[in-house]
Amino acid sequence: MQPIIYDVAVSADGFICGASDDVSLFPHSGPVVDDYLERMASYSHALMGRRTYEFGYAHGLPPGANPYPTMRSLVFSKSILLPTDAEVEIVDRSPLERIDDLRRTSLGPIYLCGGGDFAGWLLSHGRIDLLRLKRAPVFYGSGVRLFGSHLHRMPFLLTLSKLYDDGVLFQEFALAS
Repeated sequence: MQPIIYDVAVSADGFICGASDDVSLFPHSGPVVDDYLERMASYSHALMGRRTYEFGYAHGLPPGANPYPTMRSLVFSKSILLPTDAEVEIVDRSPLERIDDLRRTSLGPIYLCGGGDFAGWLLSHGRIDLLRLKRAPVFYGSGVRLFGSHLHRMPFLLTLSKLYDDGVLFQEFALAS
Protein backbone atom coordinates (compact mmCIF):
# COMPACT_ATOMS: atom_id res chain seq x y z
CA MET A 1 0.00 0.00 0.00
CA GLN A 2 1.43 3.36 -1.04
CA PRO A 3 1.79 6.13 1.57
CA ILE A 4 0.07 9.50 1.45
CA ILE A 5 2.66 12.20 2.13
CA TYR A 6 1.73 15.76 3.11
CA ASP A 7 4.74 17.71 1.77
CA VAL A 8 4.12 21.37 2.52
CA ALA A 9 5.69 24.67 3.56
CA VAL A 10 4.47 25.97 6.90
CA SER A 11 5.16 29.17 8.81
CA ALA A 12 6.58 29.21 12.32
CA ASP A 13 3.06 29.99 13.55
CA GLY A 14 1.46 27.06 11.70
CA PHE A 15 0.05 28.52 8.47
CA ILE A 16 0.46 27.08 4.96
CA CYS A 17 -0.48 30.48 3.54
CA GLY A 18 -1.37 33.85 4.92
CA ALA A 19 -4.47 35.96 4.43
CA SER A 20 -5.69 36.11 0.80
CA ASP A 21 -3.64 32.96 0.02
CA ASP A 22 -0.35 34.85 0.48
CA VAL A 23 2.69 32.57 0.07
CA SER A 24 5.18 35.35 -0.67
CA LEU A 25 7.15 34.85 2.57
CA PHE A 26 8.03 31.23 1.76
CA PRO A 27 11.24 30.48 -0.19
CA HIS A 28 10.67 30.11 -3.94
CA SER A 29 14.24 29.18 -4.86
CA GLY A 30 17.37 27.75 -3.31
CA PRO A 31 18.32 24.40 -1.78
CA VAL A 32 15.02 23.80 0.06
CA VAL A 33 13.11 24.20 -3.22
CA ASP A 34 15.65 22.05 -5.10
CA ASP A 35 15.15 19.25 -2.56
CA TYR A 36 11.36 19.62 -2.81
CA LEU A 37 11.48 19.34 -6.61
CA GLU A 38 13.62 16.22 -6.30
CA ARG A 39 11.01 14.65 -4.00
CA MET A 40 8.25 15.62 -6.42
CA ALA A 41 9.77 13.31 -9.03
CA SER A 42 9.03 10.32 -6.77
CA TYR A 43 5.28 10.94 -6.41
CA SER A 44 2.81 9.17 -8.70
CA HIS A 45 -0.37 11.07 -7.81
CA ALA A 46 -1.31 14.46 -6.36
CA LEU A 47 -4.33 14.91 -4.07
CA MET A 48 -5.86 18.29 -3.34
CA GLY A 49 -9.05 20.00 -2.29
CA ARG A 50 -10.94 22.54 -4.38
CA ARG A 51 -9.38 25.63 -2.81
CA THR A 52 -5.85 24.35 -3.39
CA TYR A 53 -6.65 23.56 -7.02
CA GLU A 54 -8.27 26.96 -7.59
CA PHE A 55 -5.25 28.66 -5.96
CA GLY A 56 -3.46 27.78 -9.19
CA TYR A 57 -5.78 30.02 -11.22
CA ALA A 58 -4.10 33.11 -9.75
CA HIS A 59 -0.77 31.73 -10.96
CA GLY A 60 -1.81 31.03 -14.56
CA LEU A 61 -3.32 27.54 -14.28
CA PRO A 62 -6.30 27.24 -16.64
CA PRO A 63 -9.38 25.49 -15.20
CA GLY A 64 -9.11 21.78 -15.94
CA ALA A 65 -5.32 21.76 -16.44
CA ASN A 66 -3.12 19.42 -14.45
CA PRO A 67 -0.90 21.45 -12.10
CA TYR A 68 1.51 18.50 -11.82
CA PRO A 69 2.06 17.09 -15.33
CA THR A 70 4.37 14.31 -14.08
CA MET A 71 1.60 12.99 -11.82
CA ARG A 72 -2.04 12.11 -12.07
CA SER A 73 -3.93 14.77 -10.10
CA LEU A 74 -7.18 14.30 -8.20
CA VAL A 75 -9.32 17.18 -6.94
CA PHE A 76 -11.68 16.33 -4.07
CA SER A 77 -14.74 18.56 -4.29
CA LYS A 78 -18.51 18.41 -4.55
CA SER A 79 -18.75 21.93 -5.96
CA ILE A 80 -15.92 22.53 -8.45
CA LEU A 81 -16.92 23.07 -12.06
CA LEU A 82 -14.33 22.13 -14.68
CA PRO A 83 -14.44 21.57 -18.44
CA THR A 84 -15.54 18.11 -19.57
CA ASP A 85 -12.06 17.51 -21.01
CA ALA A 86 -10.32 18.31 -17.70
CA GLU A 87 -6.88 16.77 -17.22
CA VAL A 88 -7.61 16.19 -13.52
CA GLU A 89 -9.93 13.67 -11.93
CA ILE A 90 -12.73 15.14 -9.84
CA VAL A 91 -13.66 13.02 -6.83
CA ASP A 92 -17.10 14.18 -5.71
CA ARG A 93 -18.35 11.10 -3.84
CA SER A 94 -16.96 8.23 -1.76
CA PRO A 95 -13.62 9.98 -1.21
CA LEU A 96 -12.25 7.49 1.32
CA GLU A 97 -13.02 4.57 -1.00
CA ARG A 98 -11.26 6.36 -3.88
CA ILE A 99 -8.24 7.14 -1.69
CA ASP A 100 -7.99 3.57 -0.40
CA ASP A 101 -8.25 2.22 -3.95
CA LEU A 102 -5.54 4.63 -5.08
CA ARG A 103 -3.24 3.56 -2.23
CA ARG A 104 -3.65 -0.09 -3.31
CA THR A 105 -3.11 0.48 -7.04
CA SER A 106 -0.66 3.38 -7.23
CA LEU A 107 2.86 2.66 -8.46
CA GLY A 108 4.45 5.24 -6.17
CA PRO A 109 3.91 7.45 -3.12
CA ILE A 110 0.96 9.85 -3.18
CA TYR A 111 1.54 13.58 -2.75
CA LEU A 112 -0.96 15.50 -0.65
CA CYS A 113 -0.45 19.10 -1.68
CA GLY A 114 -3.26 20.52 0.40
CA GLY A 115 -4.93 22.28 1.60
CA GLY A 116 -5.39 22.70 5.28
CA ASP A 117 -9.00 21.60 5.71
CA PHE A 118 -8.63 18.68 3.30
CA ALA A 119 -5.42 17.59 5.06
CA GLY A 120 -7.15 17.85 8.43
CA TRP A 121 -10.03 15.74 7.16
CA LEU A 122 -7.62 13.11 5.81
CA LEU A 123 -5.68 13.08 9.08
CA SER A 124 -8.90 12.62 11.06
CA HIS A 125 -9.57 9.53 8.93
CA GLY A 126 -6.06 8.13 9.39
CA ARG A 127 -5.08 8.63 5.75
CA ILE A 128 -1.82 10.59 6.15
CA ASP A 129 1.27 8.43 6.60
CA LEU A 130 4.10 10.98 6.44
CA LEU A 131 4.41 14.70 7.08
CA ARG A 132 7.20 16.52 5.26
CA LEU A 133 7.21 20.02 6.68
CA LYS A 134 9.34 22.85 5.39
CA ARG A 135 9.16 25.09 8.47
CA ALA A 136 9.98 28.62 7.36
CA PRO A 137 11.15 31.26 9.86
CA VAL A 138 8.23 33.56 9.03
CA PHE A 139 4.99 34.50 10.77
CA TYR A 140 1.72 35.04 8.92
CA GLY A 141 -0.54 35.60 11.93
CA SER A 142 -3.59 34.42 9.99
CA GLY A 143 -4.47 32.39 6.93
CA VAL A 144 -4.88 28.66 6.33
CA ARG A 145 -3.62 26.45 9.14
CA LEU A 146 -1.63 23.28 8.46
CA PHE A 147 -4.69 21.14 9.22
CA GLY A 148 -7.34 23.81 8.74
CA SER A 149 -9.95 23.98 11.48
CA HIS A 150 -9.45 20.32 12.41
CA LEU A 151 -7.79 19.69 15.77
CA HIS A 152 -6.20 16.31 16.32
CA ARG A 153 -4.13 14.41 18.80
CA MET A 154 -2.08 12.09 16.61
CA PRO A 155 1.26 10.54 17.50
CA PHE A 156 3.97 11.08 14.90
CA LEU A 157 7.66 10.20 15.12
CA LEU A 158 10.40 12.50 13.83
CA THR A 159 12.32 10.50 11.20
CA LEU A 160 14.42 13.20 9.53
CA SER A 161 15.49 16.75 10.22
CA LYS A 162 17.60 19.16 8.15
CA LEU A 163 18.34 22.83 8.77
CA TYR A 164 18.99 24.97 5.69
CA ASP A 165 21.23 28.06 5.66
CA ASP A 166 18.18 30.31 5.09
CA GLY A 167 16.66 29.13 8.38
CA VAL A 168 14.10 26.73 6.91
CA LEU A 169 13.87 23.54 8.95
CA PHE A 170 12.82 20.45 7.00
CA GLN A 171 11.23 17.82 9.23
CA GLU A 172 9.79 14.46 8.26
CA PHE A 173 7.37 12.74 10.62
CA ALA A 174 5.94 9.23 10.28
CA LEU A 175 2.60 8.29 11.80
CA ALA A 176 3.34 6.28 14.94
CA SER A 177 1.71 2.86 14.92
